[in-house]
Amino acid sequence: MTVEKSKPPAVHLGQSDVEDQLQAIPERSRTTRVGGQFWIWAGANLAPINWVLGALGINLGLGVRDTITVIVIGNLVGMSLFGFFVLLGQKTGATGMVLARAAFGRRGNYLPAAIQASVTIGWCAINTYVILDLVLALFGKLGWLDTADHNYAWKIGTAAFLMAAQVIIAWFGYRAIAAFERWTVPPTIVILIAMSLFAWFGLDIDWSYAGPPGAVLEGWDRIAVMSSVMTVIGIGWGITWFTYAADYSRFVSRSVPRRKLYLVSTMGQFLPVVWLGVLGASLATKSQSVDPGQLVVDNFGALAIPVLLLVIHGPIATNILNIYTFSVATQALDIKVRRNGLNLFVGVLSFIAVIFFIFQEDLAAVLDSFLSSLVAWVASWGGLMLVHYYWLNRVRPLPSDRLFDPVGTARLPNINWAGVCALISGIFTTWLFMAQSLEALQSPVVTALGGLDLSWLAGLLVSATVYGIFGPRIHFRYADRLAEAGAGD
Repeated sequence: MTVEKSKPPAVHLGQSDVEDQLQAIPERSRTTRVGGQFWIWAGANLAPINWVLGALGINLGLGVRDTITVIVIGNLVGMSLFGFFVLLGQKTGATGMVLARAAFGRRGNYLPAAIQASVTIGWCAINTYVILDLVLALFGKLGWLDTADHNYAWKIGTAAFLMAAQVIIAWFGYRAIAAFERWTVPPTIVILIAMSLFAWFGLDIDWSYAGPPGAVLEGWDRIAVMSSVMTVIGIGWGITWFTYAADYSRFVSRSVPRRKLYLVSTMGQFLPVVWLGVLGASLATKSQSVDPGQLVVDNFGALAIPVLLLVIHGPIATNILNIYTFSVATQALDIKVRRNGLNLFVGVLSFIAVIFFIFQEDLAAVLDSFLSSLVAWVASWGGLMLVHYYWLNRVRPLPSDRLFDPVGTARLPNINWAGVCALISGIFTTWLFMAQSLEALQSPVVTALGGLDLSWLAGLLVSATVYGIFGPRIHFRYADRLAEAGAGD
């Protein structure tokens, strides 16, 4: 039996046009400067959202030591796994949602691509809200407004300006993003070093803080809360970046040693997340707040102005990745719209979501719910993708150029039900083991476990197991067909 090989049409694009449509990034358009990956991932995480996450542990009742333990160990594990997805982008030149076509099928991949596009909107909104809060705190220090008021007009107007700035940077693509991170991250690091030294040696930080007075968590309750925080700001934080990794590492030349790329990228993630998480946790022992503006203004006083002016760069650096990833994830849905048009579209949608956050009074609950829900799908997606590319595709390698074949190709299944079912099974299992802030959404399994949250682990293992059982049959079938078709040429 022979199979007609379907290949994408030849694409002749200039250097500046190579990102306008989904294709494997050619070697001539790649870079050997691996340091750019460090600055991209460090810039994305040198953001107030990460000290908010550190403060979240304190807000949920943990002590400083427990919070730091969760942040360090969790991110060490999460970022180690993240590095494997970075390597896939370098190897194939494909985005994360194009890579997923092998595991989900040509049309079956519409499901994860649609989820990823939606997730980036939520992230863009949350990060813009954090910027907004910082800017308004600065305006208050300058006497331009009364921070005791709601200031809805100021918030909405400022959010519109900030969203426009983020869209403009992302508009120019990978090279503009890499340049922005390369030139803005180093001075931000200098300021954050000064900020940290002032906080840790100039303020009365209670490093022995073990929890709210009279309500210190002990025994199983302490373990349960630590597991929940691990899902949000520990391992779960590293997991949330799985789907982004290849979108940027695809621009790294194959001549760059894989080990070097792995270490540079993971350190770019790990160091700022842990650093700012510890900073946020330590500051929260004084203010007992996760509000980013309050954390800075309450603790730094007059120094808040120069600190805020420079730290504001962080969320912008994060959101230009969200906006860019939205565009390539949407293109993976076979929506024939230029990337720049999609950048503008996500800016509008994210702005609408920002307005929603403005009218939410409990930011901690919003953050906890959103970040926890992310783990439900990303952990499941990551589990089956690891099985596919680091087991099946190593046993029987298949050409990565088939990922760019048009709909109807004979080289990819239309819907790979093994991947779809593995993802759904993983998401359902994640919910079963996820501690929910809303009691009505809590599964009986978590209740029986006394609030212990093992969602990220359960989702990853179940999706990997389901795909490991049913995926090989489909993968090997296509490997045999392609081998036979090649032999007949």
